[in-house]
Amino acid sequence: MTLPYAAFPIERALEGIKAAGYPYVAWGVTHKDASGQQRPAIDVTAPVSEAAALARRCRDLGLDPVMMFSTVFLEEPEAADAHRRRIAQAAEAKIPYVLTFGRTRPGEYERVIACLKAIGPVARQAGVAVLIKQHGGNTATGAMCSAIIREVGDEGVRMCYDAGNVLDYESHDPIADIATCVGDIRAFAIKDHRDFPKDEDCGPGFGEIDHYRLLTPVMQAGLTMPLVFENIFEPLVRRPATPEGVDALARRVREYVDSVIRGLQAAPAGAA
Repeated sequence: MTLPYAAFPIERALEGIKAAGYPYVAWGVTHKDASGQQRPAIDVTAPVSEAAALARRCRDLGLDPVMMFSTVFLEEPEAADAHRRRIAQAAEAKIPYVLTFGRTRPGEYERVIACLKAIGPVARQAGVAVLIKQHGGNTATGAMCSAIIREVGDEGVRMCYDAGNVLDYESHDPIADIATCVGDIRAFAIKDHRDFPKDEDCGPGFGEIDHYRLLTPVMQAGLTMPLVFENIFEPLVRRPATPEGVDALARRVREYVDSVIRGLQAAPAGAA
Protein backbone atom coordinates (compact mmCIF):
# COMPACT_ATOMS: atom_id res chain seq x y z
CA MET A 1 0.00 0.00 0.00
CA THR A 2 1.00 3.60 -0.46
CA LEU A 3 -0.50 4.21 3.01
CA PRO A 4 2.84 3.96 4.90
CA TYR A 5 4.06 6.83 2.68
CA ALA A 6 1.18 9.14 3.69
CA ALA A 7 3.65 11.82 4.85
CA PHE A 8 5.12 12.03 1.34
CA PRO A 9 3.79 12.66 -2.19
CA ILE A 10 2.15 9.69 -3.86
CA GLU A 11 4.70 9.85 -6.69
CA ARG A 12 7.47 9.23 -4.14
CA ALA A 13 5.44 6.41 -2.61
CA LEU A 14 5.16 4.65 -5.95
CA GLU A 15 8.88 5.05 -6.64
CA GLY A 16 9.77 3.67 -3.20
CA ILE A 17 7.43 0.71 -3.48
CA LYS A 18 8.84 -0.22 -6.86
CA ALA A 19 12.44 0.16 -5.62
CA ALA A 20 11.61 -2.07 -2.62
CA GLY A 21 10.86 -4.92 -5.02
CA TYR A 22 7.06 -4.91 -5.26
CA PRO A 23 5.33 -5.64 -8.59
CA TYR A 24 1.90 -4.56 -7.30
CA VAL A 25 0.49 -1.58 -5.42
CA ALA A 26 -2.64 -0.64 -3.46
CA TRP A 27 -3.61 3.02 -3.21
CA GLY A 28 -3.68 4.51 0.27
CA VAL A 29 -6.00 7.19 1.57
CA THR A 30 -4.12 10.52 1.55
CA HIS A 31 -0.66 11.88 0.74
CA LYS A 32 1.10 15.19 1.23
CA ASP A 33 1.40 17.20 -1.95
CA ALA A 34 4.27 19.53 -2.89
CA SER A 35 2.80 22.28 -0.69
CA GLY A 36 2.61 20.01 2.35
CA GLN A 37 -1.19 19.60 2.26
CA GLN A 38 -2.78 16.18 2.71
CA ARG A 39 -4.69 15.25 -0.43
CA PRO A 40 -6.70 12.13 -1.26
CA ALA A 41 -4.94 9.63 -3.47
CA ILE A 42 -8.18 9.72 -5.45
CA ASP A 43 -11.12 11.75 -4.18
CA VAL A 44 -14.40 9.87 -3.98
CA THR A 45 -15.97 12.51 -6.25
CA ALA A 46 -13.15 12.44 -8.81
CA PRO A 47 -13.99 11.51 -12.41
CA VAL A 48 -13.10 7.98 -13.44
CA SER A 49 -10.53 9.41 -15.84
CA GLU A 50 -8.47 10.56 -12.85
CA ALA A 51 -8.33 7.02 -11.47
CA ALA A 52 -7.35 5.70 -14.89
CA ALA A 53 -4.58 8.29 -15.13
CA LEU A 54 -3.12 7.30 -11.75
CA ALA A 55 -3.31 3.65 -12.76
CA ARG A 56 -1.35 4.44 -15.92
CA ARG A 57 1.32 6.19 -13.86
CA CYS A 58 1.59 3.08 -11.69
CA ARG A 59 1.88 0.74 -14.66
CA ASP A 60 4.43 2.99 -16.36
CA LEU A 61 6.59 2.44 -13.26
CA GLY A 62 6.04 -1.32 -13.42
CA LEU A 63 3.45 -1.46 -10.63
CA ASP A 64 0.08 -3.12 -11.23
CA PRO A 65 -2.59 -1.49 -9.01
CA VAL A 66 -4.74 -4.14 -7.32
CA MET A 67 -6.73 -2.35 -4.61
CA MET A 68 -8.10 1.02 -3.50
CA PHE A 69 -9.92 2.21 -0.37
CA SER A 70 -13.57 3.17 -0.41
CA THR A 71 -12.81 5.81 2.32
CA VAL A 72 -16.49 5.62 3.33
CA PHE A 73 -17.85 3.71 6.33
CA LEU A 74 -20.54 1.19 5.43
CA GLU A 75 -22.95 2.72 7.96
CA GLU A 76 -22.91 6.19 6.40
CA PRO A 77 -26.28 7.30 4.96
CA GLU A 78 -24.78 7.91 1.49
CA ALA A 79 -22.42 4.91 1.59
CA ALA A 80 -24.01 3.06 -1.32
CA ASP A 81 -23.68 6.02 -3.69
CA ALA A 82 -20.08 6.63 -2.61
CA HIS A 83 -19.21 2.97 -3.13
CA ARG A 84 -20.78 3.02 -6.59
CA ARG A 85 -18.44 5.88 -7.49
CA ARG A 86 -15.47 3.95 -6.12
CA ILE A 87 -16.48 0.86 -8.09
CA ALA A 88 -16.67 2.94 -11.27
CA GLN A 89 -13.22 4.41 -10.57
CA ALA A 90 -11.77 0.96 -9.92
CA ALA A 91 -13.32 -0.49 -13.07
CA GLU A 92 -11.95 2.33 -15.23
CA ALA A 93 -8.50 1.88 -13.65
CA LYS A 94 -8.74 -1.92 -14.04
CA ILE A 95 -8.34 -2.38 -10.29
CA PRO A 96 -9.99 -5.63 -9.14
CA TYR A 97 -10.68 -4.79 -5.47
CA VAL A 98 -12.28 -1.97 -3.47
CA LEU A 99 -11.52 -2.20 0.25
CA THR A 100 -14.14 -1.14 2.77
CA PHE A 101 -15.21 -1.55 6.40
CA GLY A 102 -17.53 -0.25 9.07
CA ARG A 103 -17.11 2.09 11.99
CA THR A 104 -15.16 0.93 15.03
CA ARG A 105 -18.31 0.97 17.18
CA PRO A 106 -21.24 -1.45 16.77
CA GLY A 107 -24.70 -0.40 15.67
CA GLU A 108 -26.62 0.37 12.45
CA TYR A 109 -26.00 -3.17 11.24
CA GLU A 110 -28.97 -2.97 8.89
CA ARG A 111 -27.27 -0.10 7.03
CA VAL A 112 -24.20 -2.26 6.47
CA ILE A 113 -26.31 -5.03 4.94
CA ALA A 114 -28.40 -2.63 2.85
CA CYS A 115 -25.29 -0.93 1.46
CA LEU A 116 -23.56 -4.18 0.54
CA LYS A 117 -26.71 -5.65 -1.02
CA ALA A 118 -27.03 -2.53 -3.15
CA ILE A 119 -23.42 -2.45 -4.35
CA GLY A 120 -22.67 -6.17 -4.68
CA PRO A 121 -24.38 -6.57 -8.08
CA VAL A 122 -22.87 -3.27 -9.28
CA ALA A 123 -19.38 -4.46 -8.38
CA ARG A 124 -19.88 -7.88 -9.93
CA GLN A 125 -21.15 -6.42 -13.20
CA ALA A 126 -18.15 -4.06 -13.29
CA GLY A 127 -15.66 -6.88 -12.77
CA VAL A 128 -14.74 -5.55 -9.33
CA ALA A 129 -15.08 -7.14 -5.88
CA VAL A 130 -15.86 -5.15 -2.74
CA LEU A 131 -13.82 -6.55 0.13
CA ILE A 132 -14.86 -5.93 3.72
CA LYS A 133 -12.16 -6.10 6.36
CA GLN A 134 -11.94 -6.23 10.13
CA HIS A 135 -12.23 -2.79 11.75
CA GLY A 136 -14.08 -3.26 15.03
CA GLY A 137 -17.82 -2.71 15.33
CA ASN A 138 -19.94 -4.62 12.83
CA THR A 139 -16.86 -5.92 10.99
CA ALA A 140 -14.75 -6.76 14.05
CA THR A 141 -13.74 -10.35 13.23
CA GLY A 142 -13.52 -12.71 10.31
CA ALA A 143 -16.46 -14.67 11.69
CA MET A 144 -18.58 -11.51 11.79
CA CYS A 145 -17.53 -10.53 8.27
CA SER A 146 -18.41 -14.01 6.98
CA ALA A 147 -21.85 -13.71 8.57
CA ILE A 148 -22.33 -10.41 6.74
CA ILE A 149 -21.19 -11.97 3.45
CA ARG A 150 -23.67 -14.84 3.87
CA GLU A 151 -26.51 -12.42 4.57
CA VAL A 152 -25.63 -10.25 1.57
CA GLY A 153 -25.38 -13.32 -0.68
CA ASP A 154 -23.59 -11.78 -3.64
CA GLU A 155 -20.28 -12.82 -5.25
CA GLY A 156 -19.41 -9.14 -5.59
CA VAL A 157 -18.78 -8.94 -1.83
CA ARG A 158 -15.96 -10.87 -0.20
CA MET A 159 -13.31 -10.34 2.49
CA CYS A 160 -9.85 -8.87 2.97
CA TYR A 161 -8.41 -10.32 6.17
CA ASP A 162 -6.73 -7.93 8.64
CA ALA A 163 -5.19 -10.02 11.42
CA GLY A 164 -3.67 -6.99 13.12
CA ASN A 165 -7.06 -5.38 13.63
CA VAL A 166 -8.57 -8.60 14.98
CA LEU A 167 -5.86 -8.74 17.65
CA ASP A 168 -5.87 -4.99 18.27
CA TYR A 169 -9.56 -4.04 18.44
CA GLU A 170 -10.90 -7.30 19.83
CA SER A 171 -7.92 -8.93 21.61
CA HIS A 172 -9.06 -11.98 19.64
CA ASP A 173 -6.74 -14.66 18.32
CA PRO A 174 -6.58 -14.19 14.53
CA ILE A 175 -5.30 -17.75 14.04
CA ALA A 176 -8.51 -19.16 15.51
CA ASP A 177 -10.63 -16.52 13.80
CA ILE A 178 -9.30 -17.07 10.29
CA ALA A 179 -10.35 -20.73 10.45
CA THR A 180 -13.98 -19.53 10.58
CA CYS A 181 -13.82 -17.48 7.38
CA VAL A 182 -11.08 -18.80 5.11
CA GLY A 183 -13.45 -19.53 2.23
CA ASP A 184 -14.46 -15.88 1.95
CA ILE A 185 -10.95 -14.36 1.92
CA ARG A 186 -9.73 -12.85 -1.35
CA ALA A 187 -6.94 -10.60 -0.02
CA PHE A 188 -4.92 -9.75 3.09
CA ALA A 189 -4.21 -6.39 4.71
CA ILE A 190 -0.84 -7.30 6.18
CA LYS A 191 -0.40 -5.76 9.62
CA ASP A 192 0.95 -7.08 12.91
CA HIS A 193 0.22 -6.04 16.49
CA ARG A 194 1.87 -6.08 19.90
CA ASP A 195 0.27 -5.87 23.33
CA PHE A 196 3.66 -5.72 25.13
CA PRO A 197 5.58 -3.65 26.02
CA LYS A 198 3.22 -1.18 24.35
CA ASP A 199 -0.18 -1.71 22.73
CA GLU A 200 0.38 -0.78 19.08
CA ASP A 201 0.16 -1.98 15.50
CA CYS A 202 3.35 -2.66 13.58
CA GLY A 203 4.77 -4.33 10.51
CA PRO A 204 4.74 -8.11 10.03
CA GLY A 205 7.43 -9.92 11.96
CA PHE A 206 7.61 -7.18 14.60
CA GLY A 207 4.44 -8.26 16.40
CA GLU A 208 2.83 -11.25 18.08
CA ILE A 209 1.04 -12.83 15.09
CA ASP A 210 2.47 -16.07 13.71
CA HIS A 211 2.29 -15.50 9.96
CA TYR A 212 3.15 -19.12 9.21
CA ARG A 213 -0.01 -20.22 10.99
CA LEU A 214 -2.00 -17.27 9.66
CA LEU A 215 -1.29 -17.87 5.98
CA THR A 216 -1.37 -21.68 5.97
CA PRO A 217 -5.16 -22.22 5.71
CA VAL A 218 -5.49 -19.73 2.86
CA MET A 219 -2.54 -21.22 0.98
CA GLN A 220 -4.21 -24.61 1.31
CA ALA A 221 -7.31 -23.15 -0.37
CA GLY A 222 -5.29 -22.79 -3.58
CA LEU A 223 -6.29 -19.20 -4.42
CA THR A 224 -4.02 -16.46 -5.74
CA MET A 225 -4.63 -13.17 -3.93
CA PRO A 226 -2.95 -9.86 -3.09
CA LEU A 227 -1.19 -9.35 0.23
CA VAL A 228 -1.20 -5.58 0.72
CA PHE A 229 1.08 -4.13 3.39
CA GLU A 230 -0.92 -1.63 5.44
CA ASN A 231 1.56 -1.22 8.31
CA ILE A 232 5.29 -1.75 7.88
CA PHE A 233 6.61 0.16 10.89
CA GLU A 234 8.75 -0.90 13.84
CA PRO A 235 7.12 -0.85 17.28
CA LEU A 236 8.34 1.44 20.08
CA VAL A 237 10.54 3.66 17.90
CA ARG A 238 9.65 6.77 15.90
CA ARG A 239 8.55 6.32 12.33
CA PRO A 240 11.09 7.32 9.68
CA ALA A 241 11.27 11.02 8.90
CA THR A 242 12.50 10.39 5.36
CA PRO A 243 11.03 8.39 2.48
CA GLU A 244 14.27 6.42 2.32
CA GLY A 245 13.57 5.15 5.83
CA VAL A 246 10.13 3.98 4.72
CA ASP A 247 11.71 2.35 1.66
CA ALA A 248 13.97 0.27 3.91
CA LEU A 249 11.02 -0.96 5.98
CA ALA A 250 8.98 -1.69 2.84
CA ARG A 251 11.77 -3.92 1.59
CA ARG A 252 12.24 -5.58 4.98
CA VAL A 253 8.59 -6.61 5.41
CA ARG A 254 8.36 -7.84 1.82
CA GLU A 255 11.38 -10.04 2.37
CA TYR A 256 9.95 -11.35 5.65
CA VAL A 257 6.57 -12.33 4.19
CA ASP A 258 8.26 -13.72 1.09
CA SER A 259 10.35 -15.95 3.39
CA VAL A 260 7.19 -17.13 5.15
CA ILE A 261 5.47 -18.00 1.88
CA ARG A 262 8.50 -19.77 0.42
CA GLY A 263 8.87 -21.74 3.63
CA LEU A 264 5.24 -22.82 3.58
CA GLN A 265 5.51 -23.80 -0.07
CA ALA A 266 8.55 -25.95 0.75
CA ALA A 267 7.04 -27.54 3.87
CA PRO A 268 6.17 -31.25 3.59
CA ALA A 269 2.50 -32.04 3.03
CA GLY A 270 0.67 -32.24 6.33
CA ALA A 271 3.39 -30.35 8.23
CA ALA A 272 0.91 -27.67 9.28
